[in-house]
Amino acid sequence: MTSYQELYRRGVEQLEAASVGEADLDARLLLEEICGTDRNYLLSHGENPVTKEQHDAYLSSIEKRGRHIPLQHILGYQEFMGLKFQVTPQVLIPRQDTETLVEEVLRFLHDGMRILDVCTGSGCILLSLLRYSNDCVGVGCDISGEALKVADKNAAALGLEAEFIQSNLFENIDGKYEIIVSNPPYIASGEIPGLMEEVREHDPLMALDGGEDGLVFYREITGKAGEFLYPGGMLFLEIGCGQAQAVTEYMKGAGYRDVTVCRDLAGLDRVVYGVWR
Repeated sequence: MTSYQELYRRGVEQLEAASVGEADLDARLLLEEICGTDRNYLLSHGENPVTKEQHDAYLSSIEKRGRHIPLQHILGYQEFMGLKFQVTPQVLIPRQDTETLVEEVLRFLHDGMRILDVCTGSGCILLSLLRYSNDCVGVGCDISGEALKVADKNAAALGLEAEFIQSNLFENIDGKYEIIVSNPPYIASGEIPGLMEEVREHDPLMALDGGEDGLVFYREITGKAGEFLYPGGMLFLEIGCGQAQAVTEYMKGAGYRDVTVCRDLAGLDRVVYGVWR
């Protein structure tokens, strides 16, 4: 019979041969998921045999990852802000960089506030904010009905209440909010063919494409969000590399004050926020 360690090594070799980045990590995470083990099992019980069902299921998963299907699509989930979120090909896979956005909002979020998450996707931003606050009211909107189904499932799995509305940005939104947050599509159309295969072929295009200059959604959101903010309310936006100056100018031009740029853990500009006049 094949041992746990032998199967892991075979997985690593196949992923390396397929030029998958972090082959050892992905091979381990897939094996742990299928066998219900943790990261210590490989060192402490690596000689233990696996069942035929585990063996076959693992190699099937390795084959998928070798075709550059994202690890999260194979596992069916992604951890974000210490929470587990279901992901499908209909939503953008939550990135660790986006945790910077959530953490910045949490610095200003008070209990009982109303939050609007524009381009909510899986709902990971909104639901994380609701999870780490008390009595806040959360609304998420997205143009994709399929994405909203995933967001609904994530809310139910986390035991959180949120309203999800199908809307092209603010089209179907009403009411006022203390916080509006968004991680909109921000990759320039011409850059998409050069993205890594896992992103280019498996993340939804509508969640990536920010138009010719990557800034289309920032112009629309900054120009419209004020209509839905209480005076003194705040707009928070995740941005891509090199977009801080342009988005800062959009926000100032729209009437926001105290516009601030925040960096992520890698030292890159990641969030721009400001206070509505």
